[in-house]
Amino acid sequence: MDAHEIILAKRDGHELSDAQIRWFLEAYTAGDVPDEQASALLMAIVFRGLDRRELETWTAAMIESGQRLDLSGVGRPTVDKHSTGGVGDKISLPLCPLVATCGAAVPQLAGRGLGHTGGTLDKMEAIPGWQATLPPERMVQQLRDVGVTIAAAGPGLAPADRKLYALRDVTGTVESIPLIASSIMSKKVAEGTSALVLDVKVGTGAFMRDVASARLLAETMVQLGTDNGVRTAALLTRMDTPLGRACGNGLEVTESLEVLSGGGPDDVVTLTVALAREMLALVGLDGPGGADPAGVLARGEALPTWRAMVTAQGGDPAAALPTANAVHVVEAPAAGYVTRLDAFLIGRTAWQLGAGRARKEHPVSPAAGVVCAATEGEHVEEGQPLLELHLDDPGRLELALSTLIGAIEIGPEPIERPPIVIDTITA
Repeated sequence: MDAHEIILAKRDGHELSDAQIRWFLEAYTAGDVPDEQASALLMAIVFRGLDRRELETWTAAMIESGQRLDLSGVGRPTVDKHSTGGVGDKISLPLCPLVATCGAAVPQLAGRGLGHTGGTLDKMEAIPGWQATLPPERMVQQLRDVGVTIAAAGPGLAPADRKLYALRDVTGTVESIPLIASSIMSKKVAEGTSALVLDVKVGTGAFMRDVASARLLAETMVQLGTDNGVRTAALLTRMDTPLGRACGNGLEVTESLEVLSGGGPDDVVTLTVALAREMLALVGLDGPGGADPAGVLARGEALPTWRAMVTAQGGDPAAALPTANAVHVVEAPAAGYVTRLDAFLIGRTAWQLGAGRARKEHPVSPAAGVVCAATEGEHVEEGQPLLELHLDDPGRLELALSTLIGAIEIGPEPIERPPIVIDTITA
């Protein structure tokens, strides 16, 4: 095999053979193919794509590049959820303990935020003492004892994807549905879950801005999961305005605790319950006599599971969360109805305040972020608090405020917010 010939073949629009794909990914993971040649192949894939057979083989090769966790001894049906990323998207925090309380085991391997989107691990690390890293044997034991883990993927899980992901980020090769789908699904299949629900975001604050692109991504991932023996479904959900009111790591933990206690914003509760129902359905826990996730959540019955999960991973569920050194209030410039609260610009503002990172190795502030005192569809009076900007470094405020330009619109007439769930995609 020759890397140069494989690059030329894809560049010129030819299909790659299974042997070529497997050799290239194995050689790249082992360090025998340099980054510049891998970058060239990735760029060729961005422009030429991968057909279904190529994509199946590409994904399988990434899975086979490392270990595949065995969760057969957990004692419960296993099901996970993955979101393509959004602003204020803290759904995993209430969702995972909720589904575990309803009888499933949730082995969530989560990631960190990058750019305007938040990361589940960053949110959880706002809890004093909480640890993201779990060896496989501890993960299995915690799933037996508690029913849920939220943890970082270990280095042995799909290492080919780990290398390719970092390369795509710096070579302009992120925007490719085959590459996105194979990256997500290789990790999820390797983690050993028997079922998976995908939350594919659509809108200004999402990676996919239009429904057609999001639907294609969802269908591609559902097919990959099904082909690899993982029962998979996807929900297309709106991400034009932030989820809930809190955008920022510790702030989102606080809001998640409100949801787990039976309260919280309606949109967060609605999406949490919708995803929980889909997850329970995939593992057969939705029939007569099964748990009602809406009732379990409303009664606060998932809160003990949350506390047990946090404690098992070294955290103190009773500890106070970090608070910012300063809070700047943005007031409504006029009376009327909030007709626009742009998710992307609010997410960028939170990032500017310190809640996010430009590169994966950068630290984040657990206290920084944005709280929406009013959100889309609500009435405000002139001078009423509209946003709270939480920050540790006052030097970040001016740039954050400039990022907000155009993010908020107030009109004379009320608007009706559309349903958060657009569609469900199944195999």
